[in-house]
Amino acid sequence: MKRTRLNLLIVDGEGRRVVRLHCPRWAVFAAAGTVGLSLLTLVAISGDYLFLRSIHVRLEESAILQRRLVEQQRVIDGFEARIRQVRAEMDGWTDLHARIWQPFGPEMGPASRGTGVGGGTALRHIEVSGAGGSVADELERLVGAVTEAGENLRALERFMGKAARVLAALPFRWPLRGPINSEFGRRLSPWSSGTTEFHSGMDIGARPGTPIIAPAPGTVAFAGRQPEYGLTLIIDHGNDIKTLYGHLADLHVSAEQRVERGQVVALTGNTGRSSGPHLHYEILVKGQPVNPRGYLWE
Repeated sequence: MKRTRLNLLIVDGEGRRVVRLHCPRWAVFAAAGTVGLSLLTLVAISGDYLFLRSIHVRLEESAILQRRLVEQQRVIDGFEARIRQVRAEMDGWTDLHARIWQPFGPEMGPASRGTGVGGGTALRHIEVSGAGGSVADELERLVGAVTEAGENLRALERFMGKAARVLAALPFRWPLRGPINSEFGRRLSPWSSGTTEFHSGMDIGARPGTPIIAPAPGTVAFAGRQPEYGLTLIIDHGNDIKTLYGHLADLHVSAEQRVERGQVVALTGNTGRSSGPHLHYEILVKGQPVNPRGYLWE
C-alpha cells in the first residue's frame, strides 16, 4: 500500500519565499492527537483547580463564619450574664421597697399583685436555650421587672411628695441651745417637797433675753399671757402639731402671723410660775403633750 504524504507550503506576504514541508499523514494525526489530548488534559486540570479553589474559598468562609459565631456566642453569653446581674440588682430593689414601705403599713404602699387569677389562655410555645431559657424570655422577664420597679418608684415618689410637706412642718430644730434643767415626764415637784408631778415639756436653761427661733414654719396660734407659763407663745405647724414656749420676756411675733423656720419669735425670761430664767418648750400633737426629744433632730 502506498503511503500518503502531506505537503505544506509556506509563502510570505509578497509571495517570494516558498517553504515546502513534506510530512507523513500519521505524523500530522499524531500531532493533532497530541494537541487535542493536551487541551483535554489542560481543561481537566483547570476544572480540578477551579473545584479545589472553590473548596478552599468555602473552607475560608466557613472558618470566618465559625469565628463570627464564636464571637457572637461570647457576646450573647456576656449579655445573659449582664441580664442576670441586673435582675439580681432589681430583686434587691424589691426588698428595699418593702423595707421602705413597711413603717407606713401595707395600705400606704403600692398595691401588690395577688395570686388569685383565672380564665382560659392559649398555650404559647416557649423557646428554651439551656437551663435559663432564651435571651428573649430573659428580656421579657427583665422588662416586666423594670416596669414593676418603675411603678413602685412612682408610687414612692407620690408618697414622698406628700411626706415631704409633713416633714417640712415638723419642729425638728432646737428652739435654743442650753442645759436641760428638767426633762419631759414624771419629776419631783419644785413647789411641793417629796411629791411628784407630770412635766409636759422640756425646761432649757438660758440667760434672760436669749433669742428663741421657730423650729419649723407655721402660724402663731396664741401670743399673750397665761397664768402657768406667764408670757406664752404657741405656733401651729399644721398636721395637728403645735409648739408652746413659756416664761418668755418678750414676743417678736403676734397672733395669726406667719413664721418661718429659724425666725426669732421671742426672748427667754422668767415670767409665770418659774423658779429662774429658762424656756419651757412643749410639743402638742392633737392637743396632747409629747416628748420633744422624739422630734429634735438638730
